[in-house]
Amino acid sequence: MTKKVRWGILSTANIGMAKVTPAIQKAENCEVVAIASRDLGKAREAADKLGIAKAYGSYEELFADPDIDVIYNPLPNHLHVPMTLAATRAGKHVLCEKPIAITAKEAEELRQVPAGRLVMEAFMIRFHPQWQRAREIIRSGELGEVRAIDAVFSYFNANPDNVRNQADIGGGGILDIGCYPITSGRFLFESEPQRVVSLVERDPNFGTDRLASVLMDFGGGKRLSFTCSTQLAPHQRVQVFGTKGKLEIVIPFNAPPNERTAILVDTGSPIDGSLARREILPACDQYTEQASAFAKAVLGEIPAPYGVDDAIASMKVLDAIFASEKSGAWERV
Repeated sequence: MTKKVRWGILSTANIGMAKVTPAIQKAENCEVVAIASRDLGKAREAADKLGIAKAYGSYEELFADPDIDVIYNPLPNHLHVPMTLAATRAGKHVLCEKPIAITAKEAEELRQVPAGRLVMEAFMIRFHPQWQRAREIIRSGELGEVRAIDAVFSYFNANPDNVRNQADIGGGGILDIGCYPITSGRFLFESEPQRVVSLVERDPNFGTDRLASVLMDFGGGKRLSFTCSTQLAPHQRVQVFGTKGKLEIVIPFNAPPNERTAILVDTGSPIDGSLARREILPACDQYTEQASAFAKAVLGEIPAPYGVDDAIASMKVLDAIFASEKSGAWERV
């Protein structure tokens, strides 16, 4: 019989309700046993909708439940660190939504996590077979020396009530979706960027970054460029360029859980890409794969895939991007 990790869901945030919690419930080694909200009625409604046994009207009650092993934290960005720390001090492991914090300094507080408690930032793309296959192709040398990655991630959201448009609690496109191209570069280059330069435009009413273009220098002639926006037509793309070929992940970030995905591998001849090799990956819920991997680490079956150090490294890149916005120059990571 498969050992199961028991999960508690922190809040009725939309991403948790619509995507992550149902995905956790599909993992063979996971069981969602409770959900909490600061409004007991909302918690009970969410629990009934998702078939969860327990509902709590406070986060503290959730942390105190002895039947819970792991907390999933999808709260707004400014609550990621304090609630994650509170959960770990109550003896829980935590899968926390990205970004792990608003600044690297705040993320550093997570070094206070008690020994034996695991904390992982929820970049689900790292667990999708299409990303693992892309890295496998790069490692194989088929693309030659990989020197450049180009990424775009955008959507349109001008709702002033949406947390993504509230600057004081960590809103804005760079923290919300710019962190995905950053993760793409770190994952595919398997190294850390050394310096960054950015061009950022802010919404005059919200004060949040609504359009950003960033160039990241990984050293050794390797660089990643990306554009992210909260007020452009929805689009996403990741292209990887090597000396012998190029690779594209067709739907890199929001891969549909019930549909196959594709990677294109192309030598650049002919230039229109008509003879590119199309690799089809089976349908996969990347949130389920993420939950399953974290559960295995909690059970001691595998080492933790990622931890606090990884999350802090990501935040240092984000800090450098904002520093470059202000200085108008390259900033060291």
